[in-house]
Amino acid sequence: MASPLAKIGIISIGDMGVGIAKLLIANRFSVATNIKGRSNDTLERAKAAQVELLDSDEALTQACSVILSVVPPRDAVATAQRIVDALTGPLRRDSSSPLYYADLNAVAPSSVKHIASLFTSNKQISSSVRFVDGCILGGPPALKPDTSEWYLPSLPTSGPHSLSSIPDYGPQLFSALNMKHISEDIGAASGLKMCFASMGKGFISLAIQSFTTAHRLGVLDTMKAELAAVLPMHLTMAEKGVVSMAPKAYRWAGEMEEIARTLQEEGGFEPDSFIGAAKVYRLVADDTVLGEEKIGKRKRGTTVEDMAVAVAEGLQSKKKKNE
Repeated sequence: MASPLAKIGIISIGDMGVGIAKLLIANRFSVATNIKGRSNDTLERAKAAQVELLDSDEALTQACSVILSVVPPRDAVATAQRIVDALTGPLRRDSSSPLYYADLNAVAPSSVKHIASLFTSNKQISSSVRFVDGCILGGPPALKPDTSEWYLPSLPTSGPHSLSSIPDYGPQLFSALNMKHISEDIGAASGLKMCFASMGKGFISLAIQSFTTAHRLGVLDTMKAELAAVLPMHLTMAEKGVVSMAPKAYRWAGEMEEIARTLQEEGGFEPDSFIGAAKVYRLVADDTVLGEEKIGKRKRGTTVEDMAVAVAEGLQSKKKKNE
């Protein structure tokens, strides 16, 4: 078997992270992650994907030439700070072999600029790190059924550095990840993600509210029939979105807040719409049984009807608690 092209670090090995890990391994890269403090589910997922398990961020920064950060928005800053701390410890990287840190998280341009500054303003490490602003548009990489072809999300990147510029294996890594470098400005890729996600996940938050309210009114079946007749594409998107969102609602709540920040800071709009969307996803995650759902182990909310029942029950329970 041919030697790996390079070792790529991924933080963390969730649904998206494990998809990227499998894609990279299929393209002759090796993958490592820091498993300290991670759940048994994460450990088993990483082992099954043949990801190397390391026990510290220091080990990760020494073993890997590239680190991809794929975490919930709420954890993006803390994750970057962990890597900064690891790089400023006793084990330092040589500036002749810099670490590329690609933040692929769903955060606002102002958030990613702050994250970048953690690296670029630190004089101890600024010459040994290359920061890349990136985003993921679409679902996790996965083999298409009964083929050797992959479904690939789009990974736009921006900033003064690109993974394609890494000597030797950079172009292969850039191509394997389906990346495109869209701008020299940090914030462009993250801003694109926010605008893109506002259309899809913003729509799903509306669908959750509409379907649940229709259920409480006793007109859900009629509403679905009318949508099928008049707006069939909307119905298809809404049904698919509301039944798949439960395990990701906790992540999407933070993402809606980052979208609200983006539309306010960059677009000049009031943040109310997406602050409201964040509250919808936080309700799902914190106040309904749907918040306990795990990808691949679904029990509730696998139909529009049961999603609406679960959310309605959560709303009722929350109301009683507040009375």
